[in-house]
Amino acid sequence: MSASFSMPASDTVFAGHFPGHPIVPGAWLLDHVVAAAAEAGLAGPWRLASVKFLSPVGPDEVVTLHLDPARAGGLSFTLHCGARAVASGSISALEG
Repeated sequence: MSASFSMPASDTVFAGHFPGHPIVPGAWLLDHVVAAAAEAGLAGPWRLASVKFLSPVGPDEVVTLHLDPARAGGLSFTLHCGARAVASGSISALEG
């Protein structure tokens, strides 16, 4: 599954994250990973098994998310801005 999204430069989060060098918060990126899993019809709740932030994302940059099945029933994900990898990791079902 793939999806694309961006955070507009006008978003108020950029006033404090970070002044003079705005970047998209990592938590916002991860929210999109979990939302995409739900939109794909995959049952949650999820836990983040691993996450690596590789490169910052700026305002208005288009992020492309790819979700793929991983071992043990989880999902692996990658986030890219064009050819540049910005994050990767895996999520798995929260064990109750």
